[in-house]
This record gives sequence, structure tokens and C-alpha cells, in this order.
Amino acid sequence: MNRFLLFADQVSTWTGKACAWLIIVLMLVVVNEVFKRYILNNPTTYIFDISNMLYGTLFMMAGAYTLAQDGHVRGDFLYGNMRPRVQASLDLALFILFFLPGIAALIYSGWIYAHDAYVINEHSSVTVDGPPIWPFKYVIPAAGALVMFQGVAEIIRAIICLKTGEWPARLKDAEEIDVVEEQLAHSQYVDEDARKRAIESAKNIDEMARKRMDET
Repeated sequence: MNRFLLFADQVSTWTGKACAWLIIVLMLVVVNEVFKRYILNNPTTYIFDISNMLYGTLFMMAGAYTLAQDGHVRGDFLYGNMRPRVQASLDLALFILFFLPGIAALIYSGWIYAHDAYVINEHSSVTVDGPPIWPFKYVIPAAGALVMFQGVAEIIRAIICLKTGEWPARLKDAEEIDVVEEQLAHSQYVDEDARKRAIESAKNIDEMARKRMDET
């Protein structure tokens, strides 16, 4: 079961990282448009459509990644002080009552929405002779399916936590401690010994906080 959980995390993390490159594409598109519009006086008519589709794809495809990293917004000031089994009970109830029906509806409606657009070869009406938007609409059910897959893994995590009293391991992509280490690595005002002590201290504080949260 732990293999399945880590596999789901890997799929969501890989997808999120792959789609993150769209932000580079979006930046290049916008920079190119600024140059054409203000330097060459030759603006692109469909720039709004392209930037909207790129950002929309990035936003939707990052949903599973954020769920895998436990990064979605919640009331942490309440949730973080709960015992693991109470957290798992709350997660399980919310996933069953709201998550599963909501994401299932998103996948179903998104597929119909995208298929209808494909059948009529729908193009954007924002600009004259706008680009086709049916490929973008297929991102909706695809993103929903990825979130659903990760959501099943989160439900299994909650069930395991209810049985064992501890949360199963999660594939972590980034930690706040990494930010501290990265900042110190490029600092010109901290020598190597001080850098190592600071990083070790930050790790100890992080570990103590995690233990205290588990105890409470």
C-alpha cells in the first residue's frame, strides 16, 4: 500500500514539475508580445487567448501536485493542533462528502464540455479568427483525473492513519528548510562553519516542531 501511495505522489509530482515549465513558455510569449506591441507596433491578435490557455493549463495541472505536497489551503491553526487520528477522521469525512462527488462531477462535466467543443471545432471568439480552444478544454477532465487519483491516495493515507495513529510517509518535493539552506549557501557574510551550524540548527527546530505536532 505504501508503494501505491508513493507512486501516486510520484505521478502528481512529475506532472506538476513538467507543467511548471509552462510558466517559462508563458513568460517568453508575453515578452515577445511586449516587444512586438511597443517596439515594432505589430501586436498579436490572439495573445490573450494563448496566455489564458497557458496559465489555465498550468493552474489546473498543478492541482494534483499541490495535493500530493499537502499544500492546499486549510485552517492550519486548528488542524495542526489536532491529533493524527482526529486529522485523519476529518480528512476522510471531507474527502468522501465533498472531494469525491465534486471531482467526479468535474471530470464528467469537463469531458462533455471538451467533447462538445471538439465536435464543433470550437475556436475562441475573443478575437477575430481566434485559435482553437477545444484542446485546452480537454485539460479540465485530465486535471480532474489526476486530482482524483491523488485524492484516492489521500483517502488511503487517512485510513492507514486511523489504524496506526501515524501518517504514512509522503514524497516531499520541497521543504522550508531547503530555502534556509539555499539562502545560506549563497551568502557572502557567513563562513562555512557558521553556515553548517545554522543549517543544523534549522533542521533541529524543524524536527522538534514536527515531534511536538505529533504529540499534540
